[in-house]
Amino acid sequence: MTKALRTLFLVLFVLLLADNKAIAAEEKNYGDIDVIGKLGDRYYIQFEGIGTFYLPRIIVSEGVHVFGSTKSAMNSGLFQDQYYIDNPGTFIAGVSGPVTYKLVHADGSPIFLDMSLSKHVIWFWLAGFLTLIIFGRLASKYKSGIGQKSAPKGAGMNFAEVLITYIRDEVVKSNVGADKYMKFAPYLLTCFFMILFMNLFGLAPWGQTPTSDISITAALAFMTFLMVNLNGTKDYWKHVFAMPGIPKFMLIIMIPVEVLGLFTKPFALAIRLFANMLSGKMLILSMLGMIFIFAGLYGPTLGLLSSVVWVPFTLFIYALKVFAAFLQAYIFTMFSALFIGLALEDHSHHDEHHGAEVQHAAH
Repeated sequence: MTKALRTLFLVLFVLLLADNKAIAAEEKNYGDIDVIGKLGDRYYIQFEGIGTFYLPRIIVSEGVHVFGSTKSAMNSGLFQDQYYIDNPGTFIAGVSGPVTYKLVHADGSPIFLDMSLSKHVIWFWLAGFLTLIIFGRLASKYKSGIGQKSAPKGAGMNFAEVLITYIRDEVVKSNVGADKYMKFAPYLLTCFFMILFMNLFGLAPWGQTPTSDISITAALAFMTFLMVNLNGTKDYWKHVFAMPGIPKFMLIIMIPVEVLGLFTKPFALAIRLFANMLSGKMLILSMLGMIFIFAGLYGPTLGLLSSVVWVPFTLFIYALKVFAAFLQAYIFTMFSALFIGLALEDHSHHDEHHGAEVQHAAH
């Protein structure tokens, strides 16, 4: 241990001596760290050190227009980046590239609908394909008898069976009900594993976290909203628009509150997942960015020395992010199951019991 510390001290001492001129020289600009830009959605996928893969643009406005990239859409003469509309005379055809990636008509008028593929959509699709491939393969194994007539084979199959069984029994069945859970188990299990994959993607090299995009989490929450309200029983809707056991004049207040509650539940689902995944990714980038901030302020050597603090912190946050990936997938699935279960619940027995209590109290 002493030898290792001595070696580390000598290495750092040599680095300090070598950097004397760099510290005394003109301050080097390490550039701004665009954390929000790294987290935001883009119409390209960037592989650091390899290159950038530009995604096709699909514009629905005065017809359907498909372009291989944003730059080709600009060079067509039909559309233009908003930046060049706001800064006329700066665009050079064939040379100037996109700046904001927000396309408008060449005359500056807004387009009707932008159906372009973005990096978060690509990673969302990848999560869906991965779910289909992995669990399609597992399903074929179970159909062949593996896992039913014999024990599951392989670590992957055993791990998947543990997760599936737990989510099915402890989340879906316990919240939806033992007699109705099979109808909703496929949807809820798909939610869990797709969200889990999307959460974990952001921890991989070059990966992105689609669930840090509010549009992705809103789409997932909207599906839960449909599952809840399209399967709601008459009793469920009765409690929304004609809640039993309360005076009629109170319905003027209760109905708007209950209708608002229909939308606040999925809204909370979307915001919870989005905020947790975005904040975690932002924290990781901010931690690593501190190395470059220190290098820009105090020189490369102190920037390198500061990594002794920031890298372990980042690794710790990474470990928490792995836990949070499972936890947030579980929370979204659990609340979805809970909302579905409430929509399917029969309140008649409870209402009769409550009515008997009120009548007894009146006497």
